[in-house]
Amino acid sequence: MATKINQEERDAAIKQLRDLFPIGSTVRTVLRHVSRSGMTRAISIIDADGDDVSYLVARATGDRIDNRYGGIKVGGCGMDMGFALVYGLARTLYRDGFPCSGEQSGPNRCPANDHANEWRNPDWTPGRMHSDPGYALSHRWI
Repeated sequence: MATKINQEERDAAIKQLRDLFPIGSTVRTVLRHVSRSGMTRAISIIDADGDDVSYLVARATGDRIDNRYGGIKVGGCGMDMGFALVYGLARTLYRDGFPCSGEQSGPNRCPANDHANEWRNPDWTPGRMHSDPGYALSHRWI
């Protein structure tokens, strides 16, 4: 059963997660369990130090924790559910969008999908705001 949290607790979790996962960082996920039907998974979120921050992510996003297997309970199938979890986290953390780094390659490469969609006239203007915050973070399974 999910516990209701107030907006103050949610905002505190978001602030803490923004420090752990700045724009352009990689969020690592671990698959803890898949139900027999394949429709539900338990997925843990791991920070750069190797700590499981699933509980903090659940507080920020409103997702449920799987108390039996650990991690966040994710329903559905037919797509990469780890990516979907990280995409939702990025949309929660950077809901107002994020600024373009202006870099096409290298360690500061802009993670936005807008550039792939602008094949005729790509705009790599530093500071330009990207409207889809879901791509502010990247995802990697471990």
